[in-house]
Amino acid sequence: MTNTSTLARDGGRRASAPGRRRADRPVRRTRLPVWSIPYILLIPGLVVIGALLLYPMIQVGIMAFQKVGLVQISGKKPATWVGTENFEKIFDNEIFWSALRNTVVFAVIAVSLTLIVGTAVGVLLNKLGRKMSTFVVVGIMFAWAVPPVAQGIIWRWLFDAEAGVINWALNLLPDWLSSALFGRATWTGEPWLNDAWSIYMVLIITVVWASFPFIAVSVLAGLRGIPAELYEAARVDGSSAWRTFWKITFPLLKPVFAVLTVLSIIWDFKVFSQLYVLMGGPANREAFNLSIFSYAEAFRSPPKMGSGAAIAVVLTVILLVVTAVYVRQLVKQEEM
Repeated sequence: MTNTSTLARDGGRRASAPGRRRADRPVRRTRLPVWSIPYILLIPGLVVIGALLLYPMIQVGIMAFQKVGLVQISGKKPATWVGTENFEKIFDNEIFWSALRNTVVFAVIAVSLTLIVGTAVGVLLNKLGRKMSTFVVVGIMFAWAVPPVAQGIIWRWLFDAEAGVINWALNLLPDWLSSALFGRATWTGEPWLNDAWSIYMVLIITVVWASFPFIAVSVLAGLRGIPAELYEAARVDGSSAWRTFWKITFPLLKPVFAVLTVLSIIWDFKVFSQLYVLMGGPANREAFNLSIFSYAEAFRSPPKMGSGAAIAVVLTVILLVVTAVYVRQLVKQEEM
């Protein structure tokens, strides 16, 4: 009886042993390659970018080769394919070449001044104590945080012909000094925002005022990463501040300046809101840039959205070419 029960227990143990081994055996899970994880994490962002940026860009590109007017917008007729007709019309338009000139000249001046002023402020901030530099950074970042429309409103009020602070301040100058400097003694009623030249002067001030804080903070962050020993060695060698900047600071901050230059070119080439507010709408054709000209063609009566889309495509291509050429030059310099 005892032998029988012992055999039964041993048989049960042997029978259950494979089951225990299967239970104890770890479950194999399929794991993704490590290199693919970053790309998978990028998928949600790429979907959002595709929905918000790529799809509208594709639609604008298609519309540039179509005739889209009031009839097409109302849905009475479908958009008709016209090939390169929209591009031919804008290239034959004198306003397009005037707007292109205004866009390029403004971008060159605004980008240069923004980088110069921002770099100078960043270097000065680096020489301040941490508390003082933090206080100044917070103060100047308020200007950068102001929305573009609000920027235009602020500077339009400052340069107002009747109630502007600029005319009031210039009238405080002695007549002899004002006449010697500017050739006139009174500034009451000076219409700064009527002439294309003065409009762009105000626009440059507006854009530089709002853009230099970002450059300054970026330069400051780069300067904080440069070892202090390099500056101490330059000081021991008797190097001047200007020579130290060009021999130490500028070469080490080249990647920072490259990114800031590309971003400034893109932002300043497509300035719209500030210019629109300063002009009071697309009224002065001599002061058009490509963004305003595209808007005027697309939405001003009669709307020609095909022409507006064609101008937008031309502006995009110019930005891509300028950015690609600049980045290629930087890559060549790095390789040398």
